[in-house]
Amino acid sequence: MIFNADDLRCLVIRQTLKYLGEWSQAAENLLVGTAIQESGLGFSLKENRRLGIFHISAHTHRAVWDHHLIHHPELATQVRGLAGQRAFIEDPHGELLTNLKYATAIAWCIYRKAGQALPEADDLEGLGLFWQQHFHPRSSGSANDFVRNYQDLGLPGGKRNHKHAA
Repeated sequence: MIFNADDLRCLVIRQTLKYLGEWSQAAENLLVGTAIQESGLGFSLKENRRLGIFHISAHTHRAVWDHHLIHHPELATQVRGLAGQRAFIEDPHGELLTNLKYATAIAWCIYRKAGQALPEADDLEGLGLFWQQHFHPRSSGSANDFVRNYQDLGLPGGKRNHKHAA
């Protein structure tokens, strides 16, 4: 872990979601859990062609722009505003590695394009299933791994709701 979970939560994820007008406690918890599950909060920033704290592939990055943001021009303008002007032109996928707020916005758009309501903020199993179904459906990780990893870092929230157990 190279990031403090509370700092990432408060200084990056919450601020980015509020900037996008998309903040909710459930969205914040889902993105914190995603960063924990995908990269161990930055322990591994590149894995099998997936980049950054959320391990987003170039293919997924392009798909967010080509299939979701193209239909939401105001949101696209906001997301593009988070990217470095020159860096984005020269290496758009590099922004996933070096720009935490931009990477957070793209990660949120991956979930947003699912068009489904989020589970309750404190339903870790539900958030884990949402991650598993919509972020990396072919991942070797499970919803239970998501919950365990979230709890191991001692983050707030997390009532166990066994109706979602995988």
